[in-house]
Amino acid sequence: MRVPSSWPFRLGISAAVVLLMLVLWLVLRQMGMPASLSPDALSAWLNGQGVWGPVFLFLMMVLAVVVGPIPTLPVSAAAGLAFGVFTGTLLAAAGALTGAMIAFSVARILGREALRERLSANPVFASDGSQRLLFWMVFLTRLIPLFSFALISYAAGVTAIHGWRFAVASLLGMLPMTFVFAGLGTTFELNPVVTVMAAVVILFVMTMLPWYLSRRPGSRLARWLRLDLKRWRNP
Repeated sequence: MRVPSSWPFRLGISAAVVLLMLVLWLVLRQMGMPASLSPDALSAWLNGQGVWGPVFLFLMMVLAVVVGPIPTLPVSAAAGLAFGVFTGTLLAAAGALTGAMIAFSVARILGREALRERLSANPVFASDGSQRLLFWMVFLTRLIPLFSFALISYAAGVTAIHGWRFAVASLLGMLPMTFVFAGLGTTFELNPVVTVMAAVVILFVMTMLPWYLSRRPGSRLARWLRLDLKRWRNP
């Protein structure tokens, strides 16, 4: 489906999303969402909301991913403490995926068309860009909590990745850490050194991979990724 290109339409969509996120934030705060956002405080508050507790958790995760005022990891930990590891993981993952798809869609409506026209020879932004390459890029960045969930979602929206591939890559990439935090809650802490090192490795791989593929257009990896590198070689 082709997205209307008129700026009034695009700005209207953006304004609607901003308004919706503002309303969500105000509703959650009005309902007593703790300002500290610690897992213990959040889980206690969620348990006190009765049948609305799972709904509020879902909305908190959506808000955290689209706007980012709420960190996602404490919410995941609170989900496990409040609803158990499996239910908490499902709720947190569902909210995160919904928020990711909202951010992805907003970025696609606002910026995809312009970048596709300007970077028609780039395998990331072109209409026939490599879906496998983009899938693995999203998947790898979802594995490391150091990468902003919201930023990745918005960035992916302007690439050539299909929406369903983005959703699958996001879900598979975020499930491991969501499950860990929901299962271990406040007893689990990420080692900052290990986390940063893992993030650096992933960034290095994603930076060097295009350079390698541009010089090895006939490699097995390039063929597996289904890249047309004849129009993407460095001079």
